[in-house]
Amino acid sequence: MQELNATQVRNEWSAVVDSVVREKPVLFKRTRDRMLLSDVEFIYELLNAYTFHAKLYTEDNGTITISLEEIDIVENGKTEQEAKQKLAKAILDYSEDYYNDITYWSRGDRKAHKPYVFKALILSNVERIGGVIECHPGEI
Repeated sequence: MQELNATQVRNEWSAVVDSVVREKPVLFKRTRDRMLLSDVEFIYELLNAYTFHAKLYTEDNGTITISLEEIDIVENGKTEQEAKQKLAKAILDYSEDYYNDITYWSRGDRKAHKPYVFKALILSNVERIGGVIECHPGEI
């Protein structure tokens, strides 16, 4: 992969962006920092391997509890669809909080959340996130 320098990227910004959107990502360097400039679709394809998995539990009162495996988020609803919708909203809310304070949230165990956070941010709405949550029965 050809690596551009930051000055070249800045001077040819419009052409570089056109190339990124229409052809392929661009790797560039500024002093010691290396960066990748990419369109969102390319990143989404990279994140395709990261799937949201959730366990479903039927409570004694008939409600459904849904627990996300990759991130510690749990929601409850009257139906599976309602619980899944609430979980998708919670994933998006968590992802926005994570991104807004990424230095804090991306430390320790939560560092592994990064690909899921960016997948949710790219999907960017509750319905689309809910559509990619794979549910299976949980065991107590």
